[in-house]
Amino acid sequence: MTSGAARATRTLKAEPLTREAFAPFGEVIETQGAESFPINGGRTERFHGLAEVQLLGEEATGILSIFRGQPLAPLEITLMERHPLGSQAFVPLNHRPFLAVVAPPGDFDETAIRAFYVAGHQGVSYRAGTWHAPLLPLQADSDYLVVDRQGAGNNCDEVILERAVVLDLAKGTGIQKG
Repeated sequence: MTSGAARATRTLKAEPLTREAFAPFGEVIETQGAESFPINGGRTERFHGLAEVQLLGEEATGILSIFRGQPLAPLEITLMERHPLGSQAFVPLNHRPFLAVVAPPGDFDETAIRAFYVAGHQGVSYRAGTWHAPLLPLQADSDYLVVDRQGAGNNCDEVILERAVVLDLAKGTGIQKG
């Protein structure tokens, strides 16, 4: 493709995020519907084990980071990535929604891409090897607590899409930007 040439696209509707729909790609991090128990003399409710942290390979350690993301404009996905040596979780810190665009682990299948609308009270944890788009906040200066892997080995593979994915956030879907 030459520089400046029009890229073929396909439109994808973002689905509401549910545990069942997202299960092939990872786990939904939210308190709604999760098991909990009281701790700290009954003053705190612990929502335990909402997602697993996967750390594969030698010298792997889990790390916590904060990512501050900006919206993608236009909202067109041209690249997907995966982290084969560990899971990667995103939890919004300022209650802002974002999009999770994913494809199953294994050989990349562009036709298997799905998009999920992640409400501001939810987070996601991508399983090791799950293909996903880079961070897709819907509002400026959106902060996320990120739990992922640090250590030896290449933990980021990228693919450029043959057909860019344009996300449909039209009013008819019940999902709106911002």
